[in-house]
Amino acid sequence: MNIQHLSEQEIIRRQKLKDLQDAGIDPFPAALYAVSNYSTDIKEKFSEETKDQFADVTVAGRIMSINDKGKVFFIKIQDSKGIFQLYVKRDDICPGEDKSFFEKLVKHGLDLGDIIGAKGYVFITKTGETSLHVREISLLTKSLKPLPVVKRDEEGNVFDEVTDPEFKYRQRYADLIVNPKVKEVFLKRTKMINTIRTFLNDKGALEVDTPVLQTIPGGAAARPFVTHHNALDVPFYLRIANELYLKRLIVGGFDWVYEFSRNFRNEGMDRTHNPEFTILEWYTAYKDYFWMMEITEQLFELLAVSLHQTTELPVGEKTISFKAPFKRITIFDAIKENTGIDISEKDEAGLREVCAQLKIAVANNIGKGKLIDEIFGATSEFNYIQPTFIIDYPVEMSPLTKKHRSKPGLVERFELIVNGKEIANAYSELNDPIDQRDRFEEQAALMERGDDEAMFVDYDFLRALEYGMPPTSGIGIGIDRLCMLLTNQSSIQDVLLFPQMRPEKTAE
Repeated sequence: MNIQHLSEQEIIRRQKLKDLQDAGIDPFPAALYAVSNYSTDIKEKFSEETKDQFADVTVAGRIMSINDKGKVFFIKIQDSKGIFQLYVKRDDICPGEDKSFFEKLVKHGLDLGDIIGAKGYVFITKTGETSLHVREISLLTKSLKPLPVVKRDEEGNVFDEVTDPEFKYRQRYADLIVNPKVKEVFLKRTKMINTIRTFLNDKGALEVDTPVLQTIPGGAAARPFVTHHNALDVPFYLRIANELYLKRLIVGGFDWVYEFSRNFRNEGMDRTHNPEFTILEWYTAYKDYFWMMEITEQLFELLAVSLHQTTELPVGEKTISFKAPFKRITIFDAIKENTGIDISEKDEAGLREVCAQLKIAVANNIGKGKLIDEIFGATSEFNYIQPTFIIDYPVEMSPLTKKHRSKPGLVERFELIVNGKEIANAYSELNDPIDQRDRFEEQAALMERGDDEAMFVDYDFLRALEYGMPPTSGIGIGIDRLCMLLTNQSSIQDVLLFPQMRPEKTAE
């Protein structure tokens, strides 16, 4: 074995591994280990009245601390629920004359990070800690790499976490072991998604799956990832949105469909953007964006209460209320509210003058819609901390949205902004195939000008619309950003189990 790249502690652990194997102790046994109880269940339910229920208990977990008292060891293990103490006495696990098993395994073979199993009965120590008096102990997995050192209180709770992002994001498996609060974030993420799924299912929505590999990357203005399909010998794109496929299903006769969609956009990375992300989209026939605002308020209020039992949530140093109804303001009024400038009647040249006046750098190859988006993002978006619907966008910004029923030049669209960031984007969907074709062609013209985020023309989607799509409202909700809000995390990487990173540099 080449040990040149190993640390001194790793070398010692490998020697312990060999010593255990030489002693006939398998450090990686394959046998079933039937756990009967978990740490939190024992702590919550054990009492003098219930002790008979805990007379024969089997637990398993990872060693987080070892306190050697000679013939007695106090070992704290961490299972999937929490921390629990084992009381391991030499004469109890080796009742005869031969104490070699205790010496070889417990005294000299165990390390922090090892996964062990133990059988015995529950009792309360003289210091008042609920513990397992061990009658039988087994090594289930030998840990060959030391865990990062964290500071814990007497109960085993971490009060000084490892915060190095290089460690946290690259070695999430170790981060989850030593930083219990991290695990709580992902448990809440799952609860959030399950709550959404139940909310939609109870209202009659149907969950569906649509393609990740697409011949045309439609449904959003974004730069796609490109790959190649060898069997068909054609380029494919990783999905940037699932919108156009879900609308095809509305054409096909489904009234309400939704999908938790894994999307990919070949763009920048920062604290709120990751190239691979999750979005929830749903589309409902015979509805409009006014209905969508109301049901979105219902969902967000439900999520806050489900996860935190209140609608008032801490986000950083702020408190955000998810109590409905949310504020509504048009995008033009929002820009005017924050800049004092009315851009509602300005053409592309006028918008470029406003950008110059506000010192907003913009590319030469973007059109009117992108310019308005740049102005809103640079001057206004970050000011909307409480949940706010920004409504009634210009038609140039929204190539898939129905024109406003009473305001010429606008569309029936909203974005939900919370804590200064977009969380949801929704429309009364465009279902006029002739108008949709014109909008696609305008996007194609922008692409020819060099806008690599302009939409492709999707002729099959146009064909679907020609069969007739009923009046429909749709929404996309950024699951990762929503999770950031509901778990009070400041970076999207903290709500992704394995965020994208540069390849790790390894020693040659």
